[in-house]
Amino acid sequence: MKPILTKDQLIAALRAIRDRGWIRCTSKRKTNDGRIGNTLEDILGIEENNLPLPNAAEWELKTHRLGSSSLLTILHLEPSPRTLGLVADLLLPKYGWPHREAGEKYEAGELSFRQTIHAAARSDRGFKVVVDREKSKVLVSFDPSSVSSSHAGWLKSVESRVGLGELDPQPFWGFADLHYALGTKVHNCFYIEVEVRRERRAEYFLYRDMKILEKFDFDKFLVGMERGQALIDFDARTGHNHGTKFRIRSNYFPSLFQGSTVI
Repeated sequence: MKPILTKDQLIAALRAIRDRGWIRCTSKRKTNDGRIGNTLEDILGIEENNLPLPNAAEWELKTHRLGSSSLLTILHLEPSPRTLGLVADLLLPKYGWPHREAGEKYEAGELSFRQTIHAAARSDRGFKVVVDREKSKVLVSFDPSSVSSSHAGWLKSVESRVGLGELDPQPFWGFADLHYALGTKVHNCFYIEVEVRRERRAEYFLYRDMKILEKFDFDKFLVGMERGQALIDFDARTGHNHGTKFRIRSNYFPSLFQGSTVI
Protein backbone atom coordinates (compact mmCIF):
# COMPACT_ATOMS: atom_id res chain seq x y z
CA MET A 1 0.00 0.00 0.00
CA LYS A 2 1.13 3.54 -0.71
CA PRO A 3 1.75 5.61 2.43
CA ILE A 4 -0.78 8.12 3.72
CA LEU A 5 0.87 11.44 4.46
CA THR A 6 -0.22 14.16 6.81
CA LYS A 7 -0.70 17.64 5.42
CA ASP A 8 2.56 18.74 7.08
CA GLN A 9 4.44 15.81 5.53
CA LEU A 10 3.15 16.70 2.07
CA ILE A 11 4.19 20.32 2.59
CA ALA A 12 7.67 19.11 3.59
CA ALA A 13 7.82 16.95 0.44
CA LEU A 14 6.86 19.93 -1.74
CA ARG A 15 9.52 22.08 -0.06
CA ALA A 16 12.11 19.40 -0.77
CA ILE A 17 11.07 19.36 -4.44
CA ARG A 18 11.39 23.13 -4.61
CA ASP A 19 14.84 22.96 -3.02
CA ARG A 20 16.05 20.45 -5.64
CA GLY A 21 16.06 23.22 -8.25
CA TRP A 22 15.61 22.37 -11.93
CA ILE A 23 14.02 18.95 -12.53
CA ARG A 24 13.84 17.19 -15.88
CA CYS A 25 10.37 16.48 -17.30
CA THR A 26 9.29 12.83 -17.00
CA SER A 27 5.86 13.17 -18.64
CA LYS A 28 4.94 12.33 -22.23
CA ARG A 29 1.83 14.53 -22.21
CA LYS A 30 1.42 16.98 -25.07
CA THR A 31 0.28 20.02 -23.06
CA ASN A 32 2.88 21.98 -21.15
CA ASP A 33 0.83 22.40 -17.97
CA GLY A 34 -0.09 18.70 -18.11
CA ARG A 35 3.59 17.74 -18.24
CA ILE A 36 4.35 19.99 -15.28
CA GLY A 37 1.66 18.38 -13.12
CA ASN A 38 2.49 14.82 -14.19
CA THR A 39 6.20 15.27 -13.43
CA LEU A 40 5.36 16.58 -9.96
CA GLU A 41 3.08 13.59 -9.34
CA ASP A 42 5.85 11.25 -10.52
CA ILE A 43 8.26 12.76 -7.99
CA LEU A 44 5.68 12.48 -5.21
CA GLY A 45 4.96 8.89 -6.26
CA ILE A 46 1.23 9.42 -6.65
CA GLU A 47 -1.33 8.75 -9.37
CA GLU A 48 -2.90 11.68 -11.19
CA ASN A 49 -4.90 13.88 -8.79
CA ASN A 50 -4.68 11.24 -6.07
CA LEU A 51 -3.12 13.07 -3.15
CA PRO A 52 -1.90 10.77 -0.36
CA LEU A 53 -3.78 12.64 2.38
CA PRO A 54 -6.35 11.16 4.77
CA ASN A 55 -8.85 13.81 3.60
CA ALA A 56 -7.69 13.80 -0.04
CA ALA A 57 -11.23 14.42 -1.33
CA GLU A 58 -10.95 17.95 0.07
CA TRP A 59 -7.68 18.77 -1.72
CA GLU A 60 -6.52 19.33 -5.29
CA LEU A 61 -3.01 19.75 -6.68
CA LYS A 62 -2.82 22.47 -9.34
CA THR A 63 0.22 23.70 -11.25
CA HIS A 64 0.66 26.80 -13.41
CA ARG A 65 3.51 27.72 -15.73
CA LEU A 66 4.82 31.20 -14.84
CA GLY A 67 4.08 33.75 -17.55
CA SER A 68 1.46 31.55 -19.20
CA SER A 69 -2.00 32.86 -20.03
CA SER A 70 -3.35 29.32 -20.36
CA LEU A 71 -6.66 28.33 -18.86
CA LEU A 72 -6.88 26.07 -15.83
CA THR A 73 -9.56 23.36 -15.90
CA ILE A 74 -11.35 23.23 -12.55
CA LEU A 75 -14.44 21.12 -13.30
CA HIS A 76 -16.00 18.74 -15.86
CA LEU A 77 -19.80 19.01 -15.82
CA GLU A 78 -22.36 18.56 -18.59
CA PRO A 79 -25.24 21.07 -18.77
CA SER A 80 -28.77 20.44 -17.56
CA PRO A 81 -31.18 18.91 -18.26
CA ARG A 82 -28.49 16.19 -18.34
CA THR A 83 -30.98 13.50 -19.35
CA LEU A 84 -31.37 15.27 -22.72
CA GLY A 85 -27.66 15.11 -23.57
CA LEU A 86 -27.80 18.67 -24.92
CA VAL A 87 -24.22 18.81 -26.19
CA ALA A 88 -24.44 15.61 -28.24
CA ASP A 89 -28.11 15.89 -29.24
CA LEU A 90 -28.65 19.65 -29.69
CA LEU A 91 -25.49 21.74 -29.94
CA LEU A 92 -23.49 19.32 -32.08
CA PRO A 93 -26.10 18.22 -34.69
CA LYS A 94 -27.97 21.55 -34.90
CA TYR A 95 -25.15 24.05 -34.45
CA GLY A 96 -22.01 22.08 -35.30
CA TRP A 97 -19.73 22.79 -38.24
CA PRO A 98 -17.63 20.45 -40.43
CA HIS A 99 -14.65 19.04 -38.54
CA ARG A 100 -11.35 20.16 -40.07
CA GLU A 101 -10.33 16.50 -40.48
CA ALA A 102 -13.67 15.33 -41.87
CA GLY A 103 -13.10 13.00 -44.79
CA GLU A 104 -9.51 12.35 -43.70
CA LYS A 105 -9.07 11.17 -40.13
CA TYR A 106 -12.86 11.00 -39.59
CA GLU A 107 -15.95 10.26 -41.68
CA ALA A 108 -16.91 12.81 -44.33
CA GLY A 109 -19.91 14.05 -42.32
CA GLU A 110 -18.02 14.52 -39.03
CA LEU A 111 -19.19 17.66 -37.22
CA SER A 112 -17.42 19.65 -34.52
CA PHE A 113 -18.72 21.81 -31.69
CA ARG A 114 -15.51 22.99 -30.12
CA GLN A 115 -15.24 26.46 -28.63
CA THR A 116 -14.61 28.33 -25.40
CA ILE A 117 -17.19 30.93 -24.41
CA HIS A 118 -17.60 33.45 -21.58
CA ALA A 119 -19.96 36.16 -20.34
CA ALA A 120 -17.92 39.25 -21.29
CA ALA A 121 -18.59 38.99 -25.05
CA ARG A 122 -20.16 36.69 -27.62
CA SER A 123 -18.02 34.33 -29.66
CA ASP A 124 -17.71 34.83 -33.41
CA ARG A 125 -20.42 32.19 -33.77
CA GLY A 126 -22.85 34.09 -31.54
CA PHE A 127 -22.57 32.06 -28.33
CA LYS A 128 -22.23 33.52 -24.85
CA VAL A 129 -22.42 32.61 -21.16
CA VAL A 130 -25.21 34.32 -19.22
CA VAL A 131 -25.17 34.45 -15.42
CA ASP A 132 -28.82 34.81 -14.37
CA ARG A 133 -28.87 35.60 -10.68
CA GLU A 134 -32.67 35.84 -10.52
CA LYS A 135 -33.11 32.28 -11.83
CA SER A 136 -29.90 31.06 -10.12
CA LYS A 137 -28.58 29.64 -13.38
CA VAL A 138 -25.55 29.86 -15.66
CA LEU A 139 -26.93 29.55 -19.20
CA VAL A 140 -25.64 29.21 -22.75
CA SER A 141 -27.15 31.76 -25.14
CA PHE A 142 -27.13 32.05 -28.94
CA ASP A 143 -27.70 35.27 -30.93
CA PRO A 144 -27.57 34.87 -34.73
CA SER A 145 -27.16 38.63 -35.22
CA SER A 146 -23.76 38.42 -33.49
CA VAL A 147 -22.32 35.79 -35.85
CA SER A 148 -19.27 36.95 -37.82
CA SER A 149 -19.70 37.37 -41.57
CA SER A 150 -16.90 34.82 -42.00
CA HIS A 151 -19.37 32.19 -40.75
CA ALA A 152 -22.25 33.20 -43.05
CA GLY A 153 -22.38 29.79 -44.70
CA TRP A 154 -22.49 28.02 -41.35
CA LEU A 155 -25.24 30.36 -40.11
CA LYS A 156 -27.32 29.56 -43.17
CA SER A 157 -26.93 25.85 -42.41
CA VAL A 158 -28.06 26.47 -38.81
CA GLU A 159 -31.16 28.23 -40.13
CA SER A 160 -32.04 25.20 -42.25
CA ARG A 161 -31.39 22.77 -39.39
CA VAL A 162 -33.06 24.48 -36.44
CA GLY A 163 -33.97 28.07 -37.30
CA LEU A 164 -32.45 31.33 -36.11
CA GLY A 165 -33.55 31.93 -32.55
CA GLU A 166 -32.43 31.39 -29.00
CA LEU A 167 -31.39 27.87 -28.01
CA ASP A 168 -34.40 25.76 -27.12
CA PRO A 169 -33.97 24.30 -24.61
CA GLN A 170 -31.17 26.46 -23.25
CA PRO A 171 -28.35 24.43 -21.69
CA PHE A 172 -27.80 25.56 -18.11
CA TRP A 173 -26.12 24.78 -14.79
CA GLY A 174 -28.05 25.53 -11.62
CA PHE A 175 -26.17 27.51 -8.99
CA ALA A 176 -26.80 24.81 -6.39
CA ASP A 177 -25.40 22.03 -8.61
CA LEU A 178 -22.37 24.13 -9.55
CA HIS A 179 -21.75 25.15 -5.96
CA TYR A 180 -21.77 21.54 -4.80
CA ALA A 181 -19.63 20.24 -7.68
CA LEU A 182 -17.01 22.98 -7.35
CA GLY A 183 -16.99 22.77 -3.57
CA THR A 184 -16.20 19.06 -3.64
CA LYS A 185 -13.66 19.39 -6.48
CA VAL A 186 -11.60 22.43 -5.46
CA HIS A 187 -12.54 23.15 -1.84
CA ASN A 188 -8.86 23.38 -0.89
CA CYS A 189 -5.83 23.40 -3.16
CA PHE A 190 -2.06 23.19 -3.30
CA TYR A 191 -1.21 25.74 -6.03
CA ILE A 192 2.31 25.69 -7.47
CA GLU A 193 3.75 28.10 -10.00
CA VAL A 194 6.51 26.67 -12.13
CA GLU A 195 9.29 28.12 -14.26
CA VAL A 196 10.08 26.22 -17.48
CA ARG A 197 13.22 26.06 -19.59
CA ARG A 198 14.48 23.97 -22.48
CA GLU A 199 17.94 22.52 -22.99
CA ARG A 200 18.44 20.88 -26.36
CA ARG A 201 15.44 18.56 -26.62
CA ALA A 202 14.83 18.22 -22.88
CA GLU A 203 12.44 20.27 -20.76
CA TYR A 204 13.13 21.25 -17.15
CA PHE A 205 10.85 22.57 -14.43
CA LEU A 206 11.56 24.71 -11.38
CA TYR A 207 8.75 24.29 -8.86
CA ARG A 208 9.15 27.72 -7.39
CA ASP A 209 6.18 29.45 -5.76
CA MET A 210 3.89 27.30 -3.61
CA LYS A 211 0.66 28.30 -1.91
CA ILE A 212 -2.08 26.63 0.06
CA LEU A 213 -5.47 27.94 -1.10
CA GLU A 214 -8.33 27.22 1.27
CA LYS A 215 -12.14 27.52 1.23
CA PHE A 216 -13.27 27.97 -2.37
CA ASP A 217 -15.64 30.97 -2.57
CA PHE A 218 -18.57 30.35 -4.93
CA ASP A 219 -19.65 34.01 -4.96
CA LYS A 220 -16.19 35.01 -6.18
CA PHE A 221 -16.51 32.36 -8.87
CA LEU A 222 -19.81 33.85 -10.09
CA VAL A 223 -18.23 37.29 -10.26
CA GLY A 224 -15.41 35.72 -12.27
CA MET A 225 -17.99 34.21 -14.63
CA GLU A 226 -19.64 37.60 -15.12
CA ARG A 227 -16.29 39.28 -15.83
CA GLY A 228 -15.13 36.65 -18.32
CA GLN A 229 -12.41 35.31 -16.02
CA ALA A 230 -14.17 31.93 -15.80
CA LEU A 231 -15.15 30.27 -19.07
CA ILE A 232 -17.02 27.24 -20.42
CA ASP A 233 -15.23 24.98 -22.87
CA PHE A 234 -17.05 22.65 -25.28
CA ASP A 235 -15.08 19.92 -27.04
CA ALA A 236 -17.40 17.62 -28.96
CA ARG A 237 -17.38 15.95 -32.36
CA THR A 238 -19.77 13.50 -33.97
CA GLY A 239 -17.76 10.48 -32.87
CA HIS A 240 -17.01 11.59 -29.32
CA ASN A 241 -17.87 14.23 -26.72
CA HIS A 242 -14.67 15.01 -24.82
CA GLY A 243 -16.70 16.70 -22.10
CA THR A 244 -17.75 20.19 -21.08
CA LYS A 245 -15.29 21.98 -18.82
CA PHE A 246 -15.33 25.01 -16.57
CA ARG A 247 -12.01 26.78 -16.93
CA ILE A 248 -10.44 29.76 -15.22
CA ARG A 249 -7.77 32.24 -16.26
CA SER A 250 -4.85 30.92 -14.25
CA ASN A 251 -3.77 34.29 -12.83
CA TYR A 252 -7.31 34.75 -11.45
CA PHE A 253 -7.58 31.30 -9.86
CA PRO A 254 -5.99 32.09 -6.44
CA SER A 255 -8.49 34.93 -5.90
CA LEU A 256 -11.34 32.40 -5.79
CA PHE A 257 -10.33 31.25 -2.30
CA GLN A 258 -10.91 32.85 1.08
CA GLY A 259 -7.45 31.99 2.39
CA SER A 260 -3.97 31.89 0.84
CA THR A 261 -0.80 30.77 2.64
CA VAL A 262 2.66 30.75 1.11
CA ILE A 263 4.59 27.50 1.68
